[in-house]
Amino acid sequence: MARLEVGYLGPMGTYSHLVAEKRYGPRAKLFPLPTILDVCQFVSRDPARRGIVPIENSSGGAIYEMVDILLGNRPRVNILEELSLNVRLALLGRRGEKPRVLYSHFAPLDHCAGWIRKHLLRAEKRVVASTAVAALQAASQRNAVALGDRKLARLYGLEILHYPVEADMPNVTVFLAIGGTRRIQPFGSKITLAVKLPNVPGSLCAFLETFRDHGVNLSRLLSRPIRGQPRQYAFLVDIEGSVEASNVRRALRKARSVSAEFRLVGAFPCRKPYTS
Repeated sequence: MARLEVGYLGPMGTYSHLVAEKRYGPRAKLFPLPTILDVCQFVSRDPARRGIVPIENSSGGAIYEMVDILLGNRPRVNILEELSLNVRLALLGRRGEKPRVLYSHFAPLDHCAGWIRKHLLRAEKRVVASTAVAALQAASQRNAVALGDRKLARLYGLEILHYPVEADMPNVTVFLAIGGTRRIQPFGSKITLAVKLPNVPGSLCAFLETFRDHGVNLSRLLSRPIRGQPRQYAFLVDIEGSVEASNVRRALRKARSVSAEFRLVGAFPCRKPYTS
């Protein structure tokens, strides 16, 4: 039996990699890819493939590259599951060296600002694209440390100098498991819509009221400008509930009727959070 092929936002050691391992385990063949777009293109070429991509961080907000792909439907991918990771960071480096440079993705610098001020006040802070890149940079020079997952120590020949690094706020990243074929899961707990509304007064209000009137909760509403159409916007909407629920079905029918364009991106389950 062929192994499941799963693309993730690389390089090896990113939190996308960790989530891919936790979700699919040794039965999958994992492919690190350089960008979110590359992961989506990888998935869209073969309906049997899966992808793991970030969509939101608890402090950094939405990952707009992924939002724009879902809204534009290019490449065509569909949401199969929502996954989340409660991120617990380690300080990685070499014992006996004095940290002069701290490499990190921007989010850990924000989440752990208090701890960094207390323990690494004099270290120069350098922001890089991911925690995996941070570890790679720290491994390449003396007197450098990085914030990242503990597994990065083994990958890049570093030591775990401190774990966990205390955070000032919760650090949760939300990921999507995506596929190239549409699969509506009737008893999922969340539904994502891509919507364009008529450019008339009250259109957004009319759209939102359909869910309020049917007792359906909206958990996310993101607006993005439509390329080539000045002052026109598309909306990525998350609602809670199953497509099998009668109130949800009624709300979706009404919402479709007041929209200029309306597409179901996925109806899917939300798995229990993982911990790094």
